[in-house]
Amino acid sequence: MAHIALADHTDSFFIPCVTLIGPGCAKQAGDRAKALGARKALIVTDAGLKKMGVADIISGYLLEDGLQTVIFDGAEPNPTDKNVHDGVKIYQDNGCDFIVSLGGGSAHDCAKGIGLVTAGGGNIRDYEGVDKSKVPMTPLIAINTTAGTASEMTRFCIITNSQTHVKMAIVDWRCTPLIAIDDPNLMVAMPPALTAATGMDALTHAIEAYVSTAATPITDACAEKAISLIGEFLPKAVGNGENMEARVAMCYAQYLAGMAFNNASLGYVHAMAHQLGGFYNLPHGVCNAVLLPHVCRFNLIAAADRYARVGRLLGVPTDLMSRDEAAEAAIDAITQMARSVGIPSGLTALGVKAGDHKTMAENAQKDACMFTNPRKATLAQIIGVFEAAM
Repeated sequence: MAHIALADHTDSFFIPCVTLIGPGCAKQAGDRAKALGARKALIVTDAGLKKMGVADIISGYLLEDGLQTVIFDGAEPNPTDKNVHDGVKIYQDNGCDFIVSLGGGSAHDCAKGIGLVTAGGGNIRDYEGVDKSKVPMTPLIAINTTAGTASEMTRFCIITNSQTHVKMAIVDWRCTPLIAIDDPNLMVAMPPALTAATGMDALTHAIEAYVSTAATPITDACAEKAISLIGEFLPKAVGNGENMEARVAMCYAQYLAGMAFNNASLGYVHAMAHQLGGFYNLPHGVCNAVLLPHVCRFNLIAAADRYARVGRLLGVPTDLMSRDEAAEAAIDAITQMARSVGIPSGLTALGVKAGDHKTMAENAQKDACMFTNPRKATLAQIIGVFEAAM
């Protein structure tokens, strides 16, 4: 049964003011920015998209509508506080008044960090935690090029502290982009490995939101549809990147998963994956995919009904199974899907060292995503999940 708000409790729901989804919708970026009063936009992206010419294409859309642009391609995978402040300097030195992010989660998170600091001042580290900003963020349009992180529409901003190598979780309603753009034409060129990693990231978002202690009827509806779409279309998108039906479906799936976790939050998979990303600079989606079945198994005792439903949503024939059998079958289906799209079988293959488990587990216990996990873990149990995932 879905969580229902009690008389003394209010559930909140956060999404962008406007979302555009569909082939070619990125062409509207300039018109939308102009409507928001933009004059000179900082385009925050990564070096790869700049080299491929995608950043210049987006810049062209803005120029056609009379806007000026400056491209900052310093958003690295698992963006750091240094990346953020490098972008802040370019924004300020060039007299920008608007931000456009282009890419996946790294570009969007970096742009959100830049937006928070250019509007509110200080250091991005000052914003770690929940709703630490005091003023509206610099206006942001987020143009997505992957189908997974949903950072183009969430209030989450994950930035790595370059001194401690710990990912800071910034959860702030003010860093939700004003406009989110999901154009599958920008995703066709994604290689299979990136398609797989980002797709499994979206599946993790949906499942963690579905079993979250903060789930609501709205987030449940979003998560359920996302899980079923990913189960059907992720393998097709990985198998043939030019399958436009699959690309469009994954746009909707990852966005729905974002709607779910943006409001119900996440759990131990993300809290632990953040540590792997911070320690080893590993791809976030791959870390999630490896950890997901192991965290699900740890959570079974607290959310068996939910996991049984996940199995049905993934197409497992559960009619003749008991609840517990269906829940176990769901975990098997998640594992099988990860293998079928090329996700490594364990953390050892990613270079993770057992000697780091304790420190990462300690840091994970401080991560904001831990609070809504359906089962509470001791330090030893978190270490145990890391060990099981090796």
